[in-house]
Amino acid sequence: MRTTLSIAIIVTFTAVLSSPAGAQQSTTPPSPAATQQPATPQASQAARAAQAKETEVWEPVPPVVTPGTTNSAPPSDALVLFDGTNLDQWVTVKDKSPAGWKVDNGVMTVEKSVGNIETKRSFKNYQLHLEWRIPTEITGSDQARGNSGLFLASTGPGDDGYELQILDSYNNKTYVNGQAASIYKQSIPLANAMRKPGEWQVYDVIWTAPTFNADGSVKTPAFVTAFHNGVLVQNHFELKGETLYIGKPVYKKYDTAPIKLQAHGDPSPPISFRNIWVRELK
Repeated sequence: MRTTLSIAIIVTFTAVLSSPAGAQQSTTPPSPAATQQPATPQASQAARAAQAKETEVWEPVPPVVTPGTTNSAPPSDALVLFDGTNLDQWVTVKDKSPAGWKVDNGVMTVEKSVGNIETKRSFKNYQLHLEWRIPTEITGSDQARGNSGLFLASTGPGDDGYELQILDSYNNKTYVNGQAASIYKQSIPLANAMRKPGEWQVYDVIWTAPTFNADGSVKTPAFVTAFHNGVLVQNHFELKGETLYIGKPVYKKYDTAPIKLQAHGDPSPPISFRNIWVRELK
């Protein structure tokens, strides 16, 4: 019996020693990484969709604005300043009397003896559309040729404010910071996009008004972006202050201001306007 038992023990011990290392480890539980299955395409897409939603913004919802039938027609939220019928939205700058410029056949023409006119309402930040025309029979040269101005904020009498220049710059040499589409005496236009006299010119303007601290110092400056006949001519230009004929530009505190059109005193025939509208920007 002892001989038989000894032989059995030896055989068992020898079998254990000769078994492969892998067989010895087969009872060890597999690690989690070893059991993880590759992500399916569906699972990967779901993860990406979840990540994308983290950067989606759903509110506030922008208001619905119905565009005009053409790019020059006023959209549904615009205030029409001149539709070709009357000057009810305008007053004379010098005494706030009814604007005395001539209206005929859907067109408003400057009356130089009346002087500048401005809107009854005041504005802060806005988008403006305005069309203007140099007469075919224009005379003169330099600044004395179809001179006028669009004052984006009228801050006082006369020519006080911030002027986007109006002038016949079709084959008419003048100082470049005073040609059409310049921010007068401050910013040269990026291009001369003038059509010839007798054809309608188009300004589309974004005006960001300056803001001021309680002591009158500038908190944020004014900015202008403008297109002339669809061509970018002022690209978010930062104004240095009001536009002056003489001297360096300076800011003076105001909150809201009318939009002003200039009756320039040069001897050339007066220019005309049509289709003027504004969208206030909050």
